[in-house]
Amino acid sequence: MQSYDYAHRQGIEDIGWSRFYQLSQRLAEAARDVDLVVGVARTGLFPATAVACMLRCEFYPVRVTRRVQDRVVASRPVWKVPVPDAVQGQRVAVIDEIADTGETLALVAEEVRARGAADVVTACLVAHSWANPMPDLVALVSDALALFPWDRQVYAEGRWEPHPELVEALAAQGLDANGLLVS
Repeated sequence: MQSYDYAHRQGIEDIGWSRFYQLSQRLAEAARDVDLVVGVARTGLFPATAVACMLRCEFYPVRVTRRVQDRVVASRPVWKVPVPDAVQGQRVAVIDEIADTGETLALVAEEVRARGAADVVTACLVAHSWANPMPDLVALVSDALALFPWDRQVYAEGRWEPHPELVEALAAQGLDANGLLVS
């Protein structure tokens, strides 16, 4: 499975802010024994920050991405912001919003281990069944297109519009920008 293969999704998993909070609580309960959270920027910072706040533990961001200016430009994740030395000797949860292929979480976890963490768990709000490796902690397993509240609209040319990638993902399922079947 390739990342961003939206035609492979089945249906829509609508995750609004309230559901995001509930899924984040689920992750916090599962990760309750960690000392530190490493969040994968950009959008993995939402659940990572929520979990770190809920657990009252330290938080550090990293950036590993296939994107530049919100456009996919690389076939493999590229390091932009490294893992901090603060992970040494700590029990660490590496958190992202979604595990599609599982590659990004695995890459960050490997680097956290290399930096001397005592224990590392990977976690995400949503994982697809084909993620390999599957994260250690997952709030929701779904093969649907996950619609997160922060990705629905973008501000472009002085107006709010549906996120172009979301429009493309919905079209791959035969749906319009509102998630309605195109006839």
